[in-house]
Amino acid sequence: MHDGLARGLREASKALDRRQAHMCVLNEACEEEAYKKLVIALCSEHNIPLIKVPDGKELGEWAGLCVLDREGNARKVVNCSCVVVKDWGEESQERSILLNYFQSEQ
Repeated sequence: MHDGLARGLREASKALDRRQAHMCVLNEACEEEAYKKLVIALCSEHNIPLIKVPDGKELGEWAGLCVLDREGNARKVVNCSCVVVKDWGEESQERSILLNYFQSEQ
């Protein structure tokens, strides 16, 4: 786990099963249907908000699975199938927006 995130299906499924997750982001283009079903089932079973994104490279960049060049552009981005937020970190406006969105969805 790095920076409050569990990256990849193995770390994410462990965090979801232990109910340590605040939020889960799943790559819709994941090739293994069984993995997607597992993550979706764990999220629904433990009432953990789930967001689906279409691109694994973009999710990998968001999760920090890349190298930044001198200009701050992402290089060598690694495809990521699933990311779980285990620790929100400091209070922020973005966090409040996400929490309000999740509450309105229920």
